[in-house]
Amino acid sequence: MIKDWTKQEILDVYNTPLLELISKASEVHKKHHTIGEVQISSLLSIKTGGCPEDCAYCPQAARYNTEVKVHKLMGVEEVSACADNAKAGGASRMCLGAAWREVRDNKDFDKVLDMVKTINSKGLEVCATLGMVTEEQAKKLSQAGLYAYNHNIDTSEENYNNIISTRNYDDRLNTINNVRKAGLTVCSGGIIGMGESEHDRVGMLYTLSILNPQPESVPINALVAVEGTPMEDQPQVPIWDMVRMIATARIVLPKTAVRLSAGRLSMSMEGQALCFLAGANSIFAGDKLLTTPNPKYNEDMEMFKLLGLTPKKAFSEKSTDSISV
Repeated sequence: MIKDWTKQEILDVYNTPLLELISKASEVHKKHHTIGEVQISSLLSIKTGGCPEDCAYCPQAARYNTEVKVHKLMGVEEVSACADNAKAGGASRMCLGAAWREVRDNKDFDKVLDMVKTINSKGLEVCATLGMVTEEQAKKLSQAGLYAYNHNIDTSEENYNNIISTRNYDDRLNTINNVRKAGLTVCSGGIIGMGESEHDRVGMLYTLSILNPQPESVPINALVAVEGTPMEDQPQVPIWDMVRMIATARIVLPKTAVRLSAGRLSMSMEGQALCFLAGANSIFAGDKLLTTPNPKYNEDMEMFKLLGLTPKKAFSEKSTDSISV
């Protein structure tokens, strides 16, 4: 059975002395996962920029003056070629991101469904992050072969309005509920380094922990401050904060894939090694994460070789294996 955590209990875990925290998280990781096995995921922006939302961290918001150029929805053949490249680079999952507020039932959505079918036929897990979806739309994605849907909660419920005003926390949770009802696996996490308190970090993990079932996948992102966004002057997240957050997530969400996501470009290999030791078992690889820079495939493969990490195969576990009923 998965433990029912209180916010205070999670806070106590978060504030455990760091080396002790890493040790405890490593033990939990060893119990529920294969040590040294890390999933490589590729993230592709299939429709870039021009988003009507006001997420304070995001360079794709139309209202901010950033260097992100608006690009219309990519073609299915172009996405297929990107999937081939991702698979050749060792990825077993491909995530498609579109800068939409919500999915609309139109030709663009039909094209996305074709993308999902095409990538799925290559033996890759397909994830999508397209904004808010209805249960019916989520079912269509599932029928097309989608494996997971990403919809991050970003931060705590208490801090959410300081980050985004164009939708509310319940909108996030409703989309996650629609995805779950459609039979898809859930990918949902957040970002640290946005000026939040440690209570906000704990609150985010608490919200994820009380989802029933818990998400199969939780990305932990370090803010990449982009000029032109309200977050442009935020300082870089210390690696110790990332390690602490990943270790806490691993203990609170023992069977979940904890994804070391945005911000890796500024992390040393030693820092990333500590994240893996603390329970991270997935990374996003490729030169970009939507619009922000990311380490190159060959650099990651060198890290895998040096640390003795093994890329995880696609579909190596069903969703029911990673959750507790």
